[in-house]
Amino acid sequence: MKFNMGRALIGLLFIIVLAGCGRGGTNQLVEGKVNVVTSFYPIYEFASAIGGEDANVINLLPTGVEPHEWTPRSNDIITASKAQLFFYNGAGLEGWVPSFLKGLSQDSKVKTVEVSKGIPLIEAGEGADGHDHSAGASNANEPEAHEMDPHTWVSPKSAMQIAKNIKDSYVLVDPAHKAGYKSRYDKLAEQLNKLDAKFTSVLAKTNKKEIVVSHQAFGYLCRDYGLTQHAIMGLSPDAEPRAQDIIELSKVVKQDNIKYIFFEELVSDKLARTLAGETGVQTLVLNPVEGLTKQEEQNKDNYFTLMEKNLQNLILALQ
Repeated sequence: MKFNMGRALIGLLFIIVLAGCGRGGTNQLVEGKVNVVTSFYPIYEFASAIGGEDANVINLLPTGVEPHEWTPRSNDIITASKAQLFFYNGAGLEGWVPSFLKGLSQDSKVKTVEVSKGIPLIEAGEGADGHDHSAGASNANEPEAHEMDPHTWVSPKSAMQIAKNIKDSYVLVDPAHKAGYKSRYDKLAEQLNKLDAKFTSVLAKTNKKEIVVSHQAFGYLCRDYGLTQHAIMGLSPDAEPRAQDIIELSKVVKQDNIKYIFFEELVSDKLARTLAGETGVQTLVLNPVEGLTKQEEQNKDNYFTLMEKNLQNLILALQ
């Protein structure tokens, strides 16, 4: 029997395509499961954990991309139109959502859920003591009127409400699998409760309570665990601070005997390192868990491993 190389290659490609569909590969909808589209990483992780084998979860934001300035493509709108659930953070994080929702097909039955609903929101500039500690907050690029801090998930305590909203949404669209969703939610809630208890216990014992961060992403973490953030930039990591803001922050670093300036891995660390250099202190990572870097993805990091690393770095900085 003569071997036909062309047919063999076509057959192999067909098998690969089928395998991709079976896995629910990137942006692939899966028949017989609740198809869920999420706006960025933390929601994707929680939705995947709670959905389990009953759900196919597609994350819009690519690995290594910072979510504040990202916008979806037309293919993303098509995918969301055919899904059963669309989870987004809300509170002003995803500025593209209103036009995205208007772009959904007219026959779409997707249920859209703002997962931060129910979390008491922080107004822009509020630290743990209710005062503005963001150097970039007064920048002209930052809206002044009633801008809310969208970084709800960075606190394990607030993340519990996000998880509950996701669970309730699954049960609403797929009541037949309610028991599975509740069981997996209970497991995730237990993890979040343990993490919350650890943050509460450990941070209550630190000598210092002031942190200097690259952008104002840690308001909920600070509010829930008794800390105060001083941010180089405002709520958006691309808001450039003024020279006088940096001078004021330099004074804070020296007056409060701060030893570390925190930076993030998905945005430039230039300003954080500049401030650290000028004040003679060191830098450390404090991760807002807005997404995974390619290295973190390879390391199989997740919300819990990154938050544990955050806690260890906070302990070091607040001694």
